[in-house]
Amino acid sequence: MSAEDIYVKQLLTSRKIMDLLDQYPNLKRIRCPYSLYKRTSPKYLEVLNELGVEVKPIKKRGRPRKYSDEQRNLVNKLLKEGKSPHQISGQIDIPLKTVYYLKKGIELKKGRKYKYDPKLRMEIKKMATKGYTAKEISQKFKVPLRTVYYILKK
Repeated sequence: MSAEDIYVKQLLTSRKIMDLLDQYPNLKRIRCPYSLYKRTSPKYLEVLNELGVEVKPIKKRGRPRKYSDEQRNLVNKLLKEGKSPHQISGQIDIPLKTVYYLKKGIELKKGRKYKYDPKLRMEIKKMATKGYTAKEISQKFKVPLRTVYYILKK
């Protein structure tokens, strides 16, 4: 920045403006954070404009993003391919919590996956309605007896 273009972190008061004009006689532009620009009196902005000094707010706010859109798209692509967040975390070397943060609009399946596929579960339920005992079903499909009761309960 030259003496014609300065950055200010403090609110532009009449005293501050006078000090700046004394310190920088060739002043053309004052840049400040957007939050300060909003709080600066419109009269002060008008007077500075008449003097040929432009007050310009800087729109960029907040901390810069740590992960690029490229990485966000990669996470979403891998999730659509069916990879788990834990696998993605290990593959592209970012924290698991960040993978959950970066997923954009993709619903993840909640809860544990069933050990037995839905076809087998339906077959067990059909056999039970036909009158087979839980023990017979358990022996036929080589599924623990307790699991058969659990499937029938649901």
